[in-house]
Amino acid sequence: MSATLSAVETIKAQSRGLRGTLIESLADAHTGGLREPDQTLLKFHGSYQQDDRDLRDERTESKLEPAHSFMIRTRTPGGVITPAQWLAFDDIARRYGGSSLRLTTRQAIQLHGVIKSELKATLQAINKTLIDTIAACGDVNRNVLVSANPIESAAHALVYADAVALSEALLPKTRAYHEIWLDEQPIAATPEHEPLYGPTYLPRKFKTAFVVPPQNDVDVYAHDLGFVAIVVDGEVSGYNVLVGGGLGTSHGDTRTYARAASVLGFIARGAEIAIAEAVLTTQRDHGRRDERRLSRLKYTIDSLGVDWFRGEVERRSGVPFAPAKAVRFSARGDRFGWTQGNDGRWHLTLRLRAGRIADRDDASLLSALRQLAQVHRGDFRITANQNLIVAAITPEARPEIEQIFIETGLSELLERSPVELNALACVALPTCPLAMAEAERYLERFSGAVQSLLARHGVPEEPISLRISGCPNGCSRPFLAEIALVGKAPGRYNLHLGGDAFGERLNRLYRENIDESEILAVLDRDFGRWRRERGSAEAFGDYADRVLLTETPA
Repeated sequence: MSATLSAVETIKAQSRGLRGTLIESLADAHTGGLREPDQTLLKFHGSYQQDDRDLRDERTESKLEPAHSFMIRTRTPGGVITPAQWLAFDDIARRYGGSSLRLTTRQAIQLHGVIKSELKATLQAINKTLIDTIAACGDVNRNVLVSANPIESAAHALVYADAVALSEALLPKTRAYHEIWLDEQPIAATPEHEPLYGPTYLPRKFKTAFVVPPQNDVDVYAHDLGFVAIVVDGEVSGYNVLVGGGLGTSHGDTRTYARAASVLGFIARGAEIAIAEAVLTTQRDHGRRDERRLSRLKYTIDSLGVDWFRGEVERRSGVPFAPAKAVRFSARGDRFGWTQGNDGRWHLTLRLRAGRIADRDDASLLSALRQLAQVHRGDFRITANQNLIVAAITPEARPEIEQIFIETGLSELLERSPVELNALACVALPTCPLAMAEAERYLERFSGAVQSLLARHGVPEEPISLRISGCPNGCSRPFLAEIALVGKAPGRYNLHLGGDAFGERLNRLYRENIDESEILAVLDRDFGRWRRERGSAEAFGDYADRVLLTETPA
């Protein structure tokens, strides 16, 4: 490993516990943005500086700086929030966020378009809801995912409690967030210490997920750290531990790659935090800090070996791994519409395309969900597939919820094909600075085109997983889909095929840098072949992996 640190490592080391000069940047009225080092530190506080890329050329021509604004992301383990919190976020969105909310694939709420002069007020308003944004971004453990659909409610409650406890245990200890945004007064002469993270935190972002089989709705193999619940007679006996998943790559850099997590073994329930701390600190001490593209845990594990990593985690945690338990996943997406838990309560899963919630010409989603929140007495659960569950509805309350569901048009959002219901997309243009092509704004059109092809070939109800990412960073988890588009340039994508139905197999590059007409022509041809040649009930992803990807080079 090179002794040369990346620029980000230097910024973290000199940040005074993630404080930097954020206060001075926020006070600078001459610009709508922050100083460059502070843009890096802001991520640890749960926010990214962005700009409207649709306006860049126009503003450059007028000799104006970019139209800076800020995205804010919550830390909501498992995506569980109360109706009162939902109503508060509705107010915050209408006041500060352009009357729009977005649900993410990490079960968080994002606000977009917050201007610098209102950034602190927005964060204070969020904290008043008893939700914060600490460590929602940055080189730390981020929002912890949990299987969202509470059909197995007793087991789910235990797993959710374990995930919340782990999220709290892995928070940074610096008081910078509280001082900068919440006006906490620093305690003089009290040294700060980051026992887990150290002064430079992790080499790169770190993602954790808990899953309750047979539903792999969190794509557990995509994460740095995964806990697969082993449920015996309704009780959670422990977890299979997975490490080293990660989907981000860089175009043209063959050193980077997507990786599915490896299994370390089984632990009894109660050892999750010790194991997580050992995994995190091993990555802290051995991950690369000279090259951010190669700094995720997946590269550390592939460099040092899974067996070495397992032994080091056992040494640090004092917890020996037992052989992993047998696990079978048989579902992946969300269960839309009404389902009933084993406690008799009902859960209503709503489809929200790409997680976007706003009042627009085609649907008044923000107002509709406000109506639901005003009468709901259970909770809301954001899924890892960008949807929302109105959870824990008593039988007596169901008629009122169902009436709103129908009258506001929310029920019409479920009148889609399986492909359209389960398709995912990241935000991409116009706000994401990494985006190379459209994703969220392209999702409806492209998923509809794919559905038309399926109907043409006589398989309109096939539940093919489709995902679009504006860049290879992979926020929509594209490399686990049966069909994925990964942005390469405006209007051009890499086409990946061959993921399996349950999120256990990575797809592979099939065609590179092609436009919509070429993509649809390729899929039209290959759907026809699949329809004629597939084995009994063989999914498209399995056929692509077995046949298409073995005969056609990218």
